[in-house]
Amino acid sequence: MENYKFVAEYELRASPKVLFPYISTASGLSQWFAQKVNMRPDHQFDFYWDNESHLAKQVSMRQNKSVRFEFLNGNGATSEEHNYIDFRVDVSELTQSTFLRITDYSSNNDPDELKSLWNSLIDKLKEIVGS
Repeated sequence: MENYKFVAEYELRASPKVLFPYISTASGLSQWFAQKVNMRPDHQFDFYWDNESHLAKQVSMRQNKSVRFEFLNGNGATSEEHNYIDFRVDVSELTQSTFLRITDYSSNNDPDELKSLWNSLIDKLKEIVGS
């Protein structure tokens, strides 16, 4: 099955400094993104959805700017067509608004389902950061 790239951008009323821990740390991500998130050695994160573990490696991070998690296959390695989630924080120079751009590259190829899922997750994140 071919992977699908879903990209969405959300405006949040929070500074990058306030927002960034919620997209880059296990404790922050577990508050809105997954049921539970545990940090493991070597920049690996263990995400739990529906009581199933999904291992991912944090492959890039720029403080207060962006973070990317690539999901690992069963033997702990990323595959050629690995799934990933990329969070990118941008501030509009014109309006000083903070935007969170999400790129979700996965086997879920239903754009309506993905939009609904991410809208729900971002609503939860906005409640937490007071946006």
